[in-house]
Amino acid sequence: MEGKDKTSAPSEGGIWPPPRDWRPSLGMRLRVKFFSIVNKIVPWHRLPPFLGSLNTEALRAELREKNLFYPTLDGTLRALAPDSPPNDSHVFRCADGRFNDLSYPLMGAAETRFGRNFAVQRELDERLLEPSPRLVSERLLSRTEFKAAESLNLLAAAWIQFQVHDWFDHGNNELDQPFEIPLDPNDRWHSCPMRIKRTGRDLTRTDQEDRAKVPPTFINKASHWWDASALYGSQLNITKKLRSRHDGKLEMKSQRLPIDPQTGTASTGFSSNWWIGLEILHTLFALEHNAICDRLRLEYPQWEDEQLFQTARLVNAALIAKIHEVEWTPAILGHKTLQFGMRAIWWGIVGERVTKALGRLGRGTVISGIPGSAHDHADSPFALTEEFVSVYRLHPLLPDSIEFRRVADGTTVRTIQMEDVLREKAHTVIGQDITAGDALYSLGIANPGALTLHNFPQFLRNLTIPPNTPPNASDVEEVVDLGAIDVLRDRERGVPRYNQFRRLLRMKPCSSFEELTDSPDTLSKLREVYKNDVESVDLLVGMLAEKPLEGFAISETTFRIFLLMAPRRLQSDRFFTDDYTPRIYSQAGMDWINNNDMTSVLLRHYPQLKPALWRTENPFKPWKRQRPANGGGGSPVNAP
Repeated sequence: MEGKDKTSAPSEGGIWPPPRDWRPSLGMRLRVKFFSIVNKIVPWHRLPPFLGSLNTEALRAELREKNLFYPTLDGTLRALAPDSPPNDSHVFRCADGRFNDLSYPLMGAAETRFGRNFAVQRELDERLLEPSPRLVSERLLSRTEFKAAESLNLLAAAWIQFQVHDWFDHGNNELDQPFEIPLDPNDRWHSCPMRIKRTGRDLTRTDQEDRAKVPPTFINKASHWWDASALYGSQLNITKKLRSRHDGKLEMKSQRLPIDPQTGTASTGFSSNWWIGLEILHTLFALEHNAICDRLRLEYPQWEDEQLFQTARLVNAALIAKIHEVEWTPAILGHKTLQFGMRAIWWGIVGERVTKALGRLGRGTVISGIPGSAHDHADSPFALTEEFVSVYRLHPLLPDSIEFRRVADGTTVRTIQMEDVLREKAHTVIGQDITAGDALYSLGIANPGALTLHNFPQFLRNLTIPPNTPPNASDVEEVVDLGAIDVLRDRERGVPRYNQFRRLLRMKPCSSFEELTDSPDTLSKLREVYKNDVESVDLLVGMLAEKPLEGFAISETTFRIFLLMAPRRLQSDRFFTDDYTPRIYSQAGMDWINNNDMTSVLLRHYPQLKPALWRTENPFKPWKRQRPANGGGGSPVNAP
């Protein structure tokens, strides 16, 4: 996009998508060609780690060239500057994400469209309800027994929801013309037919776009940028409400987030779908923000409240992104190739020690990683995509209940059903018998659910949403089957079904149901639900049925979208590229990011967790369980 004015005329013929000019370098194109031949014999995940890393870089380059689209007639975001840009927008993040790219100030802002990874059209309306989303939920998603993801802890499940709330929000659903889902005569749902409200409409869409066959468009109510908006909010009025107006800090009450009287949940940037896991992480990083403020105030005593707050936000957001890239993602992608590759995204191939000691070596991304490199939109306006939303449908991660134990000695306090740790109840879990440290320890030792069929939590398939609680905009409560909703949303938003999704990623589609499962019972249900048509298998069902690669907690189909979009969130953001400098962050801020990780954050605010985290390989993997010394209370026997 740089150096080109591509905001004037629509593409030839006015048909979407318009052509893009971006191509990988000649060297990368040759590498893509080479590995396309190699992969016909040996897939990337079976190559030695170094070759595998080169292969995944080639896959990413091909995805950047062929799988980025912005759904407008000309494929770009028009450079419409707001009336009065903030005076400090060139050095600090705007609450709503504007002015990240100073040439295209609305790019990535809240209230702008989701992008696309595919140039696809809406499915025919008569297919939207075929097969019944409720039938898919009942027969293929519904949890029959809890299947654990033993390589992860429940903190990893809470973390990804914390991040998802930073990235996207479709807002409130439409109140009129809901989808009506016919029900089986034996279905005991609360009403017949089941009604599922439609996604909120894109009010910026034009008749011309409809005639030009621009695919379905929807608005992201959150900032698209990786800016910790889940914590700080995506609107200025929300951000202001959360601040203490003293030393740059966020408002806290006895080391906890205050309660919002309107919602009954914690006062924070995004509190929908609230549960104890989010309560813990939002509190943790609000405390971290305030700790960063203390460090900055000590280093720069002349700074006033505004500069302290804005700089601490930059530092906190970057630390969160770093934790996600070098700790959370390697935890869920435990493959040997990706252990190196994910760290290289942040530190480069020279590694953490060299990058810390010598600083960046050039402006490229290979040697020293993305942070501090030159920003690059790959000739497509930055926006999170509908397909990215789809692959983050990870509800099976949630268990049915949580066993709370004391961090001091590992004794059980009580087991609480998930229904009793949701919304306003989340705040009451931590009290006289369960401390915040106990709650964190309990999530650290518990396993989430595995991402597989027949493991969708039952409480989410019969979930009551109170009145005027997003995405419920009505003044009466509604009961929803979130499994059925997840299936229908992909169809409604024009996301391809599983086989076509894979084709558009240049992956081999399934030619039969037997390729999806070796379980006779599941095979029978797949055939029955999809009437022996493997092309009709929904994306969510296919991804959950897919056998994961070695070390993977997710499907390879999901990973392909991760591979494209995860680095793009960094590479398009000037606060992670051109402006990732001491001038913007301060030297103290850069040092804070470089020298901290999830373990240090946890121990700074909850030092009682040290025995449980001692020698833990990754804080998103199961922690060390504590046991009473000599069969009684007191210090754990396996403490350092």
